[in-house]
Amino acid sequence: MRVTAAPARLLAAHVDDFVIYLAAERGFSVHTVRAYRTDLAGLVAYAETRGVTDTEGLSLDLLRDWLWVATQAGLARATIARRSASARSFTAWLARTGGSSADPAVRLRSPKPGRPLPRVINRAQMQDLLTHLELRARTNDPAALRELAIVELLYASGLRVSELVGLDVADVDLHRLTVRVTGKGAKERVVPFGVPAQTAILAYLGRARPVLAAGGVQETGVQKAAVQNALFLGARRQRLGVRAVYRLVATLLAGIPGNEPAGPHALRHTAATHLLDGGADLRAVQELLGHASLGTTQIYTHVSAERLQQSYRSAHPRA
Repeated sequence: MRVTAAPARLLAAHVDDFVIYLAAERGFSVHTVRAYRTDLAGLVAYAETRGVTDTEGLSLDLLRDWLWVATQAGLARATIARRSASARSFTAWLARTGGSSADPAVRLRSPKPGRPLPRVINRAQMQDLLTHLELRARTNDPAALRELAIVELLYASGLRVSELVGLDVADVDLHRLTVRVTGKGAKERVVPFGVPAQTAILAYLGRARPVLAAGGVQETGVQKAAVQNALFLGARRQRLGVRAVYRLVATLLAGIPGNEPAGPHALRHTAATHLLDGGADLRAVQELLGHASLGTTQIYTHVSAERLQQSYRSAHPRA
C-alpha cells in the first residue's frame, strides 16, 4: 500500500529527521551519519539556489545538476559517488515515509569510484617497526609500553581505530588470546590475537597503565569511570582518543617508503593482506575484520594479486 504524501515541509527539516532515523533505527556509526548529514546539507544548499525548499521540488534533473556542479568543482569520483548514494537513500526514505509523492533519485547514476588499493606494509618493514617499538618499551617508559601494545594489537587483530580506543580492560581475554569488539552498527565480534600482542598488553597493564591512571589532573565522575574501564589511557586520565592513535601510527609510518595514507587503517590493511598471503580463508578474514559484505574483503585479494604481478615482472626473465 502506497503511503500518502504528507504536506510539503522544508528540505532541511526532513534531513534532520533522516539522520535521526539513520542513527536510531539503522544503527549507523557517528562518522557515517555525519557524512550523510554533510552531503545532504550540500544538496539543500544547492536546491535553495534553484528556488527549491521543499521535498516536492526535488527532481532527477536537479539532482543530476547538483552532482555535475560537484564534478566541475574537481571533487573526487569517490566523493561524487558517495553524494549520489546519500541522495538515493534520502529520497527513497522520503517516498517510503510519505515525505514526498515520488522518488526522484531512482534513476540517478554516478561515476563508479576508482577504488584505490590500500597501503600495505611489507613483512620486513613491519618487523623493523615492531623491533623499534620493543627497544623503546624496554626503557619502561609508560608511553612507549602503550605504543607497543597499540601497534601489536592493531596489527594482530586488524581492528578499526575506533574499535581499539573503545576497548575496556574487561574486553581483553589474555588467556584465550581474544578481544571482544563492538564494531559498525553496534555489532559485536570476538577477534583473536597472537602471543606477541599478549606480551605487549601484559607489559602495558602491569607497568604502564597504573602510572597513566595515577597521573594527570583531578578527574570528574565520568573521567574516573574511564580510568576504571578503558584499556588505553591518555596522559590526562582519560580514554585515549582516535586522533592520538592516528598521530602515533602516522608518525611511525612516515619513515617507511610509500605515498599512500599512513594512518591506523594501514595496519588493518596490512593485517588482512598478510593473512591472505599466508593462506587464510577469505571468509575468515571477513569475520575477523567485521565486514558485512564479502565484496569489501575481496579488495585485499586484489592487493595480493598486484604484489604477485610485481614480483613476477621483476623476477621472471620472460616477464
